[in-house]
Amino acid sequence: MTPESVAALIEDATSLFEPLPDLEITLEANPTSVEAGRLAGFRQAGVNRVSLGIQALDDAALKFLGREHSAPQALAALETARKLFPRITFDLIYARPGQSLTDWRQELDTALRLVADHVSLYQLTIEPGTKFEALYRTGTFTLPDEEEAAALYEETAEITARHGLADYEVSNYARPGSESRHNLTYWRYGDYLGLGPGAHGRVTEGDALFATRRHRAPEPWADLVERTGTGQTSQDRLDPQERAREMLLMGLRVKEGISLPRFVARTGLTLEQATDATILQAALEENYLHRTATTLSATPEGRLRLEALLHALVV
Repeated sequence: MTPESVAALIEDATSLFEPLPDLEITLEANPTSVEAGRLAGFRQAGVNRVSLGIQALDDAALKFLGREHSAPQALAALETARKLFPRITFDLIYARPGQSLTDWRQELDTALRLVADHVSLYQLTIEPGTKFEALYRTGTFTLPDEEEAAALYEETAEITARHGLADYEVSNYARPGSESRHNLTYWRYGDYLGLGPGAHGRVTEGDALFATRRHRAPEPWADLVERTGTGQTSQDRLDPQERAREMLLMGLRVKEGISLPRFVARTGLTLEQATDATILQAALEENYLHRTATTLSATPEGRLRLEALLHALVV
């Protein structure tokens, strides 16, 4: 996308919706030399927060992950972005094949010395149907076991904390006030519009909440927009249990947890109605979840096993 296209999108959006005085406008960019060269244009277009898809600061790891940029290009893009944008973030993938705790500590320290505002840090996972799954099944590479992965996760929280970044979400770390506002909307189960190819949204109309989807492929999406004024392919009304499931899956990812009064208002169900009561009680007793009169949140121990916990908890 060119800076001119970005400027046009921002102009259209701010003419259709009343912008907040401190509006966050985030653009995702790759740290290739071509894209990095456009950063000044993106800033001039009105972008005030840039997210760089770095993923690794090691050339061999970048090649394994299928990335087109090099580690020097990534560092150069970070340096350029830091000079241009008031807020920046980037992502790194860890728990990679052959990556030691020492390797990860050094890599993360290097990145955070350049940028200590916000960072997304994801453990490498194997998704079904990907080339990584095929390679993993044939033994081409191995991943850290559960104990090693937990140690890497805990070390990550310690390193980011030393740099002044709090783990406000399972995979996201930020200085106070630098949290990703659009992501917090998802995690807090607010409404949002998804407009581009493959985008999904959640939109409240009256007392109903709808899940919307847009066509995945750019060309059919554009054709649909031309013919109907929207690239939308579906709009499904979510029932109370579906809303509760989504709110739990998203809300327990953030450290602040879920507001229980808002949970009832948003879903029409109490926590007890929406969860397996036996699992909920066990999770509270085992100190995986913490409950107050108004909130439910995952403890540090619970966040280490959040996926399994959510799978068992949500009806």
